[in-house]
Amino acid sequence: MLWEDARRAVPLVELFEGPIVDVGSGGGSPGIPLAAALPDREVTLLDAERRKCDFLRRWAPPNAAVVWGRAEEQPAASFGVALAKALAQPPVAVEWCLPLVRVGGAVILWLGQTADLAAVTAVAEKLGGGGPEENEGLVLIPKIAPTPVGFPRRPGIAKRRPLA
Repeated sequence: MLWEDARRAVPLVELFEGPIVDVGSGGGSPGIPLAAALPDREVTLLDAERRKCDFLRRWAPPNAAVVWGRAEEQPAASFGVALAKALAQPPVAVEWCLPLVRVGGAVILWLGQTADLAAVTAVAEKLGGGGPEENEGLVLIPKIAPTPVGFPRRPGIAKRRPLA
């Protein structure tokens, strides 16, 4: 079931070029299924917990690299697509993911029915993102402008003081 849920994003990911990052990879979904479905794409599985990274290294396909670290500490504008599923509250996930994406790329989030799209929109606009497009539980946020100076904020700040 997790594989099918992750693979729902394949048509959206294919709209954008460049490497993919799964922020907060945890148990490997959606990053590992997407790496398997898109073997010609470079995928980074990013997680802040070493124990989870050790697990991911055992299961990652050849086109997936595992990185132990926080989103706030990664190089800005390094990816064509950033993905997040069950990472944090949606506005916080947007703040962690959008700075990682280059202009012309996108963030794809798995959101529940109760997610506040107005808050997602407000944060996206502050960080160079366009209006979110919802598609059956997936939300695509295009990166239309560079992320302003000062973002991403230091580790932990987005969760303690969300932008929306």
